[in-house]
Amino acid sequence: MESGPPGSSRPTEPGPCLSSQQGADQAASASLQNAAAAQPGRHSLAVAAVLPAGGCGERMGVPTPKQFCPILERPLISYTLQALERVYWIKDIVVAVTGENMEVMKSIIQKYQHKRISLVEAGVTRHRSIFNGLKALAEDQLNCKPSKPEIVIIHDAVRPFVEEDTLLKVVTAAKKHGAAGAIRPLVSTVISPSADGCLDHSLERARHRASEMPQAFLFDVIYEAYQQCSDYDLEFGTECLQLALKYCCTKAKLVEGSPDLWKVTYKRDLYAVESIIKEKISQEICVVTEEDNKYVSHLLEEVLKSELNHVKVASEALCHAGRDLQQIILDQCYNFVCVNVMTSDFQETQKLLSMLEESNLSILYPVVVVSVHFLDFKLVPPSEKMESLMLIREFAKEVKKRNIWLCGLLISYPQDEQKLQESLRQGAIIIASLIKERNSGLIGQLLIA
Repeated sequence: MESGPPGSSRPTEPGPCLSSQQGADQAASASLQNAAAAQPGRHSLAVAAVLPAGGCGERMGVPTPKQFCPILERPLISYTLQALERVYWIKDIVVAVTGENMEVMKSIIQKYQHKRISLVEAGVTRHRSIFNGLKALAEDQLNCKPSKPEIVIIHDAVRPFVEEDTLLKVVTAAKKHGAAGAIRPLVSTVISPSADGCLDHSLERARHRASEMPQAFLFDVIYEAYQQCSDYDLEFGTECLQLALKYCCTKAKLVEGSPDLWKVTYKRDLYAVESIIKEKISQEICVVTEEDNKYVSHLLEEVLKSELNHVKVASEALCHAGRDLQQIILDQCYNFVCVNVMTSDFQETQKLLSMLEESNLSILYPVVVVSVHFLDFKLVPPSEKMESLMLIREFAKEVKKRNIWLCGLLISYPQDEQKLQESLRQGAIIIASLIKERNSGLIGQLLIA
């Protein structure tokens, strides 16, 4: 068994951890931990997770195993690990990967600063991979991580949207019943064909459910089930809850799961995941400017609010102390608009880029920065300013290495009120598109509103 890079016992997302976020996480799981602590002689529940990630993704139809397919240039499995890491009461996460992908997985852990991760070699089937993960937890050697837990969560590496609430429900149910799993209503009717390819019978859809992940078990229950498991079940089985029932007579409690528990299976699912993530990180925009440019910045901010009424738009001064802006960065805003008035240089934008680079905000998601320049094209023709403005390509190329996506936008100023409002509206549409689409092909491009 190999461990990922050492880290703190309670990471959320890489970078600074806000005390308020930690408090919210602790409050969300208080019922589970308090229930365990309330029993005489008991401490907080020890919970670990096992992620089988040894699949080759045959149904995906791409050469890369689906768990390593890039979403916004970051492997899918990294998003799933992030979802589990944010749950502070999950103490250990064991990932089972094939030997040929072991180094790939180590590099993912290091690049995206994942914590509490241990690696084991996957088996040739899903059940064998899970069994290898459980064996690693069962070793329980002194001063060796991971350690044997009381509860173990089994999840899929390609279900990136699992929430703490769902994890808490299955863990709580597993503590009481020995096993628990998330379920969803069936979307389609299940039928059984005969040997000659004709309909034999169909199942009543209302009486059946689709088994989803995550699932949770008392560790001793599921480990015993795998130890007793037949070679046939290890080779062809797919349902962990059935193993607990078959070999340990443990009836799992079924917990209604959220619609976000779906599994990435086909190539089209990758586009759906990317769309959901883009939507998630596009809900807030910070407009940054110097004090002297507050008026123009305010105009742009108001138009952005009007055009993007479902997006939170805030503005901050790019002052030397930068305390308010630093707080916005800490709160994990991934979209910035830097306003420059009557100047074609990038001095203010460079200040913002430096702050973002120092913050490590862009480790997990690409940060979009739009450098907006309000210029008087009548006094100074665009051609005379173009040489300095085209430096944006060099800046963009450099900060792209840190996952910061920079592009530029020109707006004519001053204009009469009506024309200015039209330019601002056009600029807002362009900014919204750059942020929502996050098209890497537009990095370093200079657009005109």
